[in-house]
Order: sequence, then structure tokens, then C-alpha cells
Amino acid sequence: MHVTHLSLADFRSYARAEVPLGPGVTAFLGPNGQGKTNLVEAVGYLATLGSHRVAADAPLVRSGALRAVVRAQVRQGEREQLVELELNPGKANRARINRSSQVRPRDVLGIVRTVLFAPEDLALVKGDPGERRRFVDELVTARAPRMAGVRSDYERVLKQRNSLLKSAAMARRHGGRAMDLSTLDVWDQHLARSGAELLAQRLDLLAVLGPLADKAYERLAPGGGPVAFEYRGPVVGASREELYTGLLAALGEARKQEIERGVTLVGPHRDDVLLRLGELPAKGYASHGESWSYALALRLAAYELLKSEGHEPVLILDDVFAELDARRRSRLAELVAPAEQVLVTAAVPEDVPEGLEGARFTVADGEVAPA
Repeated sequence: MHVTHLSLADFRSYARAEVPLGPGVTAFLGPNGQGKTNLVEAVGYLATLGSHRVAADAPLVRSGALRAVVRAQVRQGEREQLVELELNPGKANRARINRSSQVRPRDVLGIVRTVLFAPEDLALVKGDPGERRRFVDELVTARAPRMAGVRSDYERVLKQRNSLLKSAAMARRHGGRAMDLSTLDVWDQHLARSGAELLAQRLDLLAVLGPLADKAYERLAPGGGPVAFEYRGPVVGASREELYTGLLAALGEARKQEIERGVTLVGPHRDDVLLRLGELPAKGYASHGESWSYALALRLAAYELLKSEGHEPVLILDDVFAELDARRRSRLAELVAPAEQVLVTAAVPEDVPEGLEGARFTVADGEVAPA
């Protein structure tokens, strides 16, 4: 699969942009702040319905505009599809596939798949649990786009449950009448059901991703591993039903504390993935170079997994090579060069390693032109 054309309207710094793309390597070159990352961010948005740089859509809309449009022509084998997303901050986003408007935004998931390397990836190793949950859940959805609906259901139920708990906590603190919390049992069941599905998918993913990450780390930093994952959460189980009953039990045990604090304390939204390097946790023990190699290994493992399951993604390397020493730069270039499509951003041509020859564009003052 590869993107053959990218169109932007009022996205980030671009009033308009039309960028022809092809298989192989395409590099976007130019000084920082000129809009290189905005281009690959748009491709990533089509794949995940989110940005790797910001949590909300509002910053993605050009200043002074009401909405932004990201459109891409995508080829998979002999089949071509046109996918379009309209970003409307504060309102519902819209989506079209092959000019049809009768689709939800999450229906476009799976048409474009990406694996994106960026300087922010260091947070996968050194950052908070939310960074690792996001990585896992985005890969879960890339493997099975239907999981976008499960994740959405979980977030909706979590929001409703938190609202009820918050109201109960406020009433308790201010000496009001005790609230009727009988509906909490219903929300517990809904949360446990969608949570169990998400947990099952996470655990399945990590089981197959772990060996791939270990292999990728060995190729990036020979003799420096091994690497392994450990899922951290209060609920374990071999089946979805066991996970469901485990979540229900954990919610019941935490209920008194949750009512006191006014927030849901149990569930996939609180879990973490412990990344091990050798016998120690990578966070807090890995050096800067080891952390970089670990983060790159996670992305390479994601690429290999999707490729092995018949969904070879577009590889995006956003200003990554400038962050790496010569050895890691060379090894990463060697590993990604065979991909069907690789999009690279770099400040200067010298930052693009040998072995990644291909199309070149210069980006300056919001204009994209062939180099």
C-alpha cells in the first residue's frame, strides 16, 4: 500500500498543497518551521484520526480558517481509493471514501496504515504510561480497525461513570443527600465488557510484538538486549470472559475509594506496559542511546507485524536521523529502505542517509516543490 497523492486545504500552515507521491523513498527537505512535518502529520492523521504532536484537532486548522481538509489517493495492489477527512474543531468531523459522504470518520481506518518515527518517540521509553497505552492502542486499531469502535465505547462509558462518581463525591463532601448509585452497577458492566475486549487485544498484541521488538533491537544495537514487555494492571485472564469477570471484581473492590475520590481507578485507562532491557526496566535505567534504540525497535516491530499480517504500512521518519549517531542512523536506514513507501523529513540533505535515495521535495514558506 502507498499514497499516490496528498491534498491539503487549510491544514496547519498550508492554505493549499498538492503533493504527488510514489512508492519508494520521498524526502521533504527544508529548514525547521517551514512545514515539512505538517505534510507527514497529515498522512499520519488519515491512519489514526489523531496527530503525533497534539491531542486536539484545533491546532491542525490553519489560523483564520474554520475547517481543514486532508485528502489522499491510496493504491493497494490494483485497487485505488480516495479518502478524505474534514476537521471541524468543536463540531463533528466528516469523512468521505471515493466521494461518498455516508461514512463515519472511523470508517476510513485501515485504508491508510502508517508507522511513524519521530523525536517524540523517546517518550515511549522515558515518558508516562499514557504514551505507551497510546502506542499499543493505535497499533491494536491498525491491526483491527473495528477496535476504534470498542475504544470509543470504552471512553464514552468511562466519561459517564466518572461523571456519576464525581457527583457522588461532591455530594458527600458538601454534606448533601446521598446519591442513588444503583446505576453504577450498569456502568460497571458496560465498562468491564468493552474494557475486557480492549485488554484482550492489548495482551494478544504484546505477545506477538515482543519477539519482533527484541529482534529489531538486536539489529539496531547488537548485544545490547534482550528486550521484553510486561503488562501492568490488576486484571489478568486467559479469555475475554475471565477478563470481564476480573474487571467487574476489581471495580467492586475499588468502589468505596472511587466514590471518595470521584474517579474511576480501575481499567485499561490506568494500566501500563513495563519495558524491560535485560533484567531492568528501560525507564530510569537505559541510557539515552539505549532508549532511542528501544523506541526505534518498537516502531520497527510494529512495521514488521503489520507487514506480516498483509497490511504493509507507509513508513514515516519525521526528523529522526538528526537525533541519531552515525551507527544507528546507518542501521535504521538499512532496515527501512526495503519498505514499499518511506516518507522522510530532514532539515538538510546530509541528514538523509545513503541508501535512502529517491524523490526529493523542498519545503519553504508553505510551498512544496520538487528539488
